[in-house]
Amino acid sequence: MADRVLVTLDGEVRDAQEPLLHADDFGVLRGDGVFETLLVRDGRACAVDAHLARLVSSASAADLPEPDLDEWRLAAEMAAEQWGRQNEGVLRLVYTRGREGGDTPTAFVLVTPVSGRVEGARRDGVSVISLERGFSVEVPQKSPWQMLGAKTLSYATNMAALRHAESVGADDVIFTSSEGFVLEGPRSTVVLARGRTLITPPPEHGVLPGTTQQALFDLAADRDFTVRYDGVRPADLVVSDGVWLLSSIALAARVHTLDGHTMATDALAGEIEKLVDEAVAVAR
Repeated sequence: MADRVLVTLDGEVRDAQEPLLHADDFGVLRGDGVFETLLVRDGRACAVDAHLARLVSSASAADLPEPDLDEWRLAAEMAAEQWGRQNEGVLRLVYTRGREGGDTPTAFVLVTPVSGRVEGARRDGVSVISLERGFSVEVPQKSPWQMLGAKTLSYATNMAALRHAESVGADDVIFTSSEGFVLEGPRSTVVLARGRTLITPPPEHGVLPGTTQQALFDLAADRDFTVRYDGVRPADLVVSDGVWLLSSIALAARVHTLDGHTMATDALAGEIEKLVDEAVAVAR
């Protein structure tokens, strides 16, 4: 198994050690593009349809040409097959505006190994700090050009937040709005439990609709859970029966510490993690 797999939308498997992007690609110069990240398990990309649907939505928000889903699906399948069944992988769909002065977007699929950080988050859970994102929940309606709720390549702020968390001894971040509503993590969706009710912040607050969260909600509704979207405050997290950061790669990372406060971890112990595993396995 190679340690990198690169496939372009013409169906060609490229040498991942050779250059692909031009230096004047807008994805490099300005972060002008969108992407999706999928888990590869047993030689198959997980939840492909959900991620392709979100790629289309993000591309529309960025005013990029509508993606050809058949081409993207084939490239993802080829990349996952090339990666093999031995180990999990991180599969990224990357779609940029292309070169400066050109009119052809750049599009490719890349598979890389899952990091040790992910394995630790799944196994041990995570410590989290809350940080204000600096936006009101009204921004998506008042300023749609901010592209909140789209998965863009402009991740500098997210990465800066994660580096800040690391500098103060935390593993991850939960963003809050200027009004004090819980939003999302830099690379995850926030889900909390009250008894057997699962709650996540609504997309109308400018959060990225979570593919893993949606897969969980679809399955949990058939497993004696109630699921809903609702406004959440940090205090709601503290008094909940559990908080998880859900993402396509880490899946379900339970929050054991929030802003130095020890969180409840006995309720639903292991149940949400198993449900997410099952949900991702059946999602197409």
